[in-house]
Amino acid sequence: MVQVFVTGGTFDKEYNFITGELYFKDTHLKEMFERGRCSLDIDVKTLMMLDSLEMTDDDRDIIIHNCKKSPHNNIIITHGTDTMVNTAEQIANANIKDKTIVLTGAMVPYAFGTSSDGFFNLGSALAFAQALPAGVFVVMNGRYFDWQNVRKNRQTGNFEEI
Repeated sequence: MVQVFVTGGTFDKEYNFITGELYFKDTHLKEMFERGRCSLDIDVKTLMMLDSLEMTDDDRDIIIHNCKKSPHNNIIITHGTDTMVNTAEQIANANIKDKTIVLTGAMVPYAFGTSSDGFFNLGSALAFAQALPAGVFVVMNGRYFDWQNVRKNRQTGNFEEI
C-alpha cells in the first residue's frame, strides 16, 4: 500500500473566476487516482491545505509525525513547489528509517485541466515511491532527485540537480 499525505500547494488550488484568486476547497487526489485508473492500494490523508510559502516548522513537524507513524513504507507527499526542498530536508533530518518518501507538486493547478503538470507528476511519484530505495526524494518533471541535490529553477519553473 502507498500512503499519500496531502498538504496543499498549487496541486490542489481552485480558481475563482470572479476575483481571479486561487484558493483551496478540497483535494483532487481521489479523482486523479480514479481518472488515472490507478489499481494500487492507496491511503489518502489530508494533513493540511496550505500554500507552501505559508508553511511553518510546526506544519512540517505534523508531516514528519505522520510519516513516522504511518504503517506504510512507501509515502507520497503532495506539496507546494516553493518550499518543497525545505520540507524534504527536514524530513530527511528526522532520520525516518526504512521508508521511501517522495514529495511532488505542480506548477499549474490540476483544476486547470490539460495545462496542469499535476497529473503527470502524481503518476511519476507513484512509480518512484515504489521503485526507489528508502530515503527522501523530490519527484517533478518526470525525474526523481535526492533531496539534497535538487532545486527549483525559478526562471524555467523546472526542478534540476544542483
